[in-house]
Amino acid sequence: MNLSRRNALWVGLGGIAAAAFPGLSAAATVEELTAAFTGGAAAGAGGITLTTPEIAENGNTVPVEVDAPGAVAILLLAAGNPEPAVATFTFGPAAGSQRAATRIRLAKTQDVIAMAKMADGSIVQAQATVKVTIGGCGG
Repeated sequence: MNLSRRNALWVGLGGIAAAAFPGLSAAATVEELTAAFTGGAAAGAGGITLTTPEIAENGNTVPVEVDAPGAVAILLLAAGNPEPAVATFTFGPAAGSQRAATRIRLAKTQDVIAMAKMADGSIVQAQATVKVTIGGCGG
């Protein structure tokens, strides 16, 4: 194949355009992500601990910790973000504990949802509302 300068320019512009709009094809709703993770099973309560601050002065770095003893996978969602999927953590048989801690970005005041798939196949869920303030003045 002989690639001319003009064709290379069009390919490059097409790549830039596709990179500029990643949400058009990748965005999924919380319900779609939940259904894919649970396989349609109903989520129960208990067996999972979600630790978040009640008020986050900076929505760019909100600390989140999830602890689910006996889990094989944990899904973390931010319901109000343009892309609600935050992270999925998978634990193998050699994992010392089924705990994950990270910092996430929140676009606004919203619910943070953690779901854990337990070793017996059951699903448990925890949810917390995080109020994101703007410059510490309320939001």
